[in-house]
Amino acid sequence: MNKILYFLVPFIMIVPMHRAKAQNNQEYKYKTSKIRDLALIYQGGAHRIDWTPDQFIPYVTHQFADNTKDWLFDGFLFLEFTDGKGYNYAYGYAKKQARKVEWEWLLDRLFEKGKALDALDQCIENQKKEIGEPQFKHKIILGIAIPLPKQKDWGIINGDSLDFNHQSDQIKASKWYIDQLISRFKKAKYKNLDLSGFYWVDEDIATCKDLPKYVSQYIHSKKKEFVWIPYWKAKGYDQWKELGFDIAYQQPNHFFTKDIPDSRLDEACDVALNHRMAMEFECDSKALYDSDGSSYDRMLTYIERFERHGVFEASAIAYYTGSKGFIDMYKSTSPEDKKIMDRLARHIVARRSLKIVTK
Repeated sequence: MNKILYFLVPFIMIVPMHRAKAQNNQEYKYKTSKIRDLALIYQGGAHRIDWTPDQFIPYVTHQFADNTKDWLFDGFLFLEFTDGKGYNYAYGYAKKQARKVEWEWLLDRLFEKGKALDALDQCIENQKKEIGEPQFKHKIILGIAIPLPKQKDWGIINGDSLDFNHQSDQIKASKWYIDQLISRFKKAKYKNLDLSGFYWVDEDIATCKDLPKYVSQYIHSKKKEFVWIPYWKAKGYDQWKELGFDIAYQQPNHFFTKDIPDSRLDEACDVALNHRMAMEFECDSKALYDSDGSSYDRMLTYIERFERHGVFEASAIAYYTGSKGFIDMYKSTSPEDKKIMDRLARHIVARRSLKIVTK
């Protein structure tokens, strides 16, 4: 189908008939959100890039082959698994469990002047001078450091030494961290960013069990959303509502392993529909057309299968792009890289004009 006509055809005509029928049933729908397209930004650890205003450009805007330029992602998720120095913020990423001092270090990194959130705010402000005000507010989701069980030396809150073998202490630490995030965000007075919610960094519930359910109560008391992105068939993925999350994105985990068949993407879309989840799009720097062992074709398959299954028309989407996948695409001189990014960006831009119910 002509790509120009593609975006003009009503939704019911471009979704395969079995998908359209399924989506007429309230039980079988992708999950939606006020954030249409959520970019995952891995930031904080000593092993990450600085995330300066210039580094955010390919995530904030996209310049097409015809030299027109438009806004890209309307949401940004800042998350981190480890400080890069031996301490982890979620299970399984480092040998030692992060203490209060490492949590505070991560907070300082997130709110550092000229980097991270401040850099994103500056980047948006700079782009406004070139293409004008966006028709939406850029929304921010902030990752919560996980209070992992067996952590007995985390630190002190209000004179009490916390022991994460006790769920009450885990909840107390989570509340403290959320309060810190809210307070620091408010104090920063960003011009272009709106704090929309928080993200549970642990991608299954094998370690922390039902802890998210209690953390969600506090988040909701602050009128914020609670977001989760479990890995493929992670423990608890099908219980995301009961755990207190407002939205869960299904990871296909197809891009990274070439012997996983493309049918995984079909299955992931079916799982998302069956459990009323949203979808995650996955790629990284290996998607570059000229990279060694390129996975360009796998990124292309995500686009094609998302088109086939109506994901772009009916689901909120989170975008995993590795540590700096879009930066490398932005710098690439390959016409194939420009072509695939234009194709994906056309979808993202078009999605902003779709009327998607967010209940």
